[in-house]
Amino acid sequence: MDATLRFTVTDDDTAVAVGSGSLPVLGTPRLLAWLEAATCAALEPTLAAGSTSVGTRVVVEHLGASAVGQVVEVTASSAYVDGRLHRFTVAARHLDGPGGDVPGKVVGSGEVTRVVVDAARFLSRL
Repeated sequence: MDATLRFTVTDDDTAVAVGSGSLPVLGTPRLLAWLEAATCAALEPTLAAGSTSVGTRVVVEHLGASAVGQVVEVTASSAYVDGRLHRFTVAARHLDGPGGDVPGKVVGSGEVTRVVVDAARFLSRL
């Protein structure tokens, strides 16, 4: 289970916009959301009807700044599966070059754990 997604940093993605700092660079909460989106995309094709996954653990290092307009590629690769529990290795890096297709500096890396749940049953317990 693997997935790769690409995002372009906008003003709405900055630390200023998401309330995690005062600089106009990619905010850590947005980077985390993008990394989690990649884990969801990796897991989605395997889910039974009515199932979804929920995040249960995140360990991420935000290693470098990304300016507005920078293309960021995020990846999720399955690292461990135990029944409903799925652990992913995640990474983010800049895409450079004239077409934005050359892997560049690593922006973040870590691990995200998700658990598969029955969506209706999960919501009924709230």
